[in-house]
Amino acid sequence: MAKIGGSHHLKRLAAPAFWPILKKEYKWVVKPSPGPHPIDRCIPLLLLIRDMIGIAKNAKEGKRIIYDGKVLVDNHVRRDYKFPVGLMDIVSIPDIDLYLRIVPYVGRYLWYIDIPMEETKLKLVRIENKTTVKNGNIQLNLHDGRNILINVKDPRNPVEAFPFKTLDSLLIELPSQSIVQHIPLDIGKTAIIIDGRNVGRVGKIINIESYEGRKRRYSLVTIEDLNGHRFQTILDYVMVVGENKPVIKVF
Repeated sequence: MAKIGGSHHLKRLAAPAFWPILKKEYKWVVKPSPGPHPIDRCIPLLLLIRDMIGIAKNAKEGKRIIYDGKVLVDNHVRRDYKFPVGLMDIVSIPDIDLYLRIVPYVGRYLWYIDIPMEETKLKLVRIENKTTVKNGNIQLNLHDGRNILINVKDPRNPVEAFPFKTLDSLLIELPSQSIVQHIPLDIGKTAIIIDGRNVGRVGKIINIESYEGRKRRYSLVTIEDLNGHRFQTILDYVMVVGENKPVIKVF
């Protein structure tokens, strides 16, 4: 099997299966630049513009749109056509009044949805882990490569960081990264599945089963979807998006 990493180039046959490209029409495809999302969890900006949204007929047109600074990702102009766009990223093209969010999508892993302009300043992120840094402060490491620093008065008793747990979600304001809302991962919360065979499904967390000797990420979760059907997945594939309903548009 062809390797994805270790080269500046990427063959279409080795590209992630969810990319909307024809595998055998051409040999090569755009390889994402190193950035906030790993290669198997992102889409290069050029493919998003050309193959998904369809506002460019070919790579030349797509690159010109990007080089001219017409495309913003999370409210920052991105001129790199290889820039990796991933989970919950916000893509804006103000010139044509187009505002999108990249979300998990049933059968496609990642796709886009239209969102109102007001939501371009809000983003959902998941806490992947926590790190103790200088002066005993706590750094929250998020799924999109961001870090948020929680200032702690007493390093021996960091009560300010206690509410934030790994795999919880945060609603943050862009570009300041200030926390608008903390959504703990718990029974009764609304969640979206971000990986696995149930990717893209939304529902309420009914039960979380942890097993001795198994990491918390691999705990078994039971979820009831919007149609009342129940299914199971692991905690690592779950992202909470709200209490009784998502705090922002995710489907």
